[in-house]
Amino acid sequence: MSKTLIRGAKVLGGEPQDVLIDGETIVQVGAGLSAEGAEVVEAGGKVLLPGLVDLHTHLREPGREDSETVLTGTRAAASGGYTAVFAMANTFPVADTAGVVEQVWRLGKEHGYCDVRPIGAVTVGLEGQKLAELGAMHESAAGVTVFSDDGKCVHDAVIMRRALEYVKAFDGVVAQHAQEPRLTEGAQMNEGVVSAELGLGGWPAVAEESVIARDVLLADHVGSRVHICHLSTAGSVEIVRWAKSRGIRVTAEVTPHHLLLTDELVRSYNPVYKVNPPLRTERDVLALREALADGTIDIVATDHAPHPHEDKDCEWAAAAMGMVGLETALSVVQETMVDTGLLDWAGVADRMSHAPARIGRAEGHGRPVSAGEPANLTLVDTAYRGPVDPAGFASRSRNTPYEGRELPGRVTHTWLRGKATLVDGKLT
Repeated sequence: MSKTLIRGAKVLGGEPQDVLIDGETIVQVGAGLSAEGAEVVEAGGKVLLPGLVDLHTHLREPGREDSETVLTGTRAAASGGYTAVFAMANTFPVADTAGVVEQVWRLGKEHGYCDVRPIGAVTVGLEGQKLAELGAMHESAAGVTVFSDDGKCVHDAVIMRRALEYVKAFDGVVAQHAQEPRLTEGAQMNEGVVSAELGLGGWPAVAEESVIARDVLLADHVGSRVHICHLSTAGSVEIVRWAKSRGIRVTAEVTPHHLLLTDELVRSYNPVYKVNPPLRTERDVLALREALADGTIDIVATDHAPHPHEDKDCEWAAAAMGMVGLETALSVVQETMVDTGLLDWAGVADRMSHAPARIGRAEGHGRPVSAGEPANLTLVDTAYRGPVDPAGFASRSRNTPYEGRELPGRVTHTWLRGKATLVDGKLT
């Protein structure tokens, strides 16, 4: 097995240290290490983090390979510093059976750029009428632990309760897309001053908040785990904060774009800014940052949502919702959370690796950077700053809201169980 010596890396942003990898494992961390025959990576003060884990990725395969495939999506993940991603169930066919989740899992194993953990649908066909084969998906080779109808809300309270009761038996979690469908019919953007001025259908904050309030109460009643996908409003933050103070087993995620962008950008009518949930106000953005800093929001998840050019290069009303995010997530978090002093790099490691791995029960990921641990690592040049160029993305799609925008930080290396998947910013 090969050896790699990472020399002079700031482990979690601390003092420079050397890290020695032998095979799939970190064997030493300290100063002045040497190893005969090891490949040496001169880190030069770059920050070394545990491999990132994304609890919310859309890989589109099977069915929408024109947008993304497991191969291209995992290459994008490795480029962004990720060693594990959880693939959402809204594929064609829907990942609501053991057969489909095993297909996605095996594709991830075959391509090898990062671990792929399929998310199973909560309901058959994402239709919200009948529970999917939750137990069979969990017992399959894919070992599914997270279930979600993301893209659609499990709006029926009885169905949601049954799902929470079912997954409790094997310590699973239901990840809810909080969107009351009747309150968002015809909605195009955040409901507020900008939507009124533009004449676009408004998406009220209460459509998200009311579902979160219901579901944390259901989780409390059942004694099960619920996870809130892409939380986006200040009111949602307060509900989750209250639920946690009561000891309710709720976790929540925020996307990078909801930490940085606001509904003012919709004035351009550029469909690249059309996303679900919609971009909110500056007040919401600041509340989300504070909540991520204080732990009310547990993790950053990309909601990487690739779309082909024709689905975004059209009028606003006809455009698909979603943004790619795997290759820019860490840069946005550095800009919004680290460079503002809200989080240090140890905090980033928690929100983007340790906590998502814990929520999703991703064994071997989100581990400390220390001897005896799996060598799932990412090295970041935090001093870098440059414009985002989607032409260089590994993703099959280019629907990024950051094109041409200067962002800090660049992932230079990623290792999956000791094997380099990214070297000097280039995929292996």
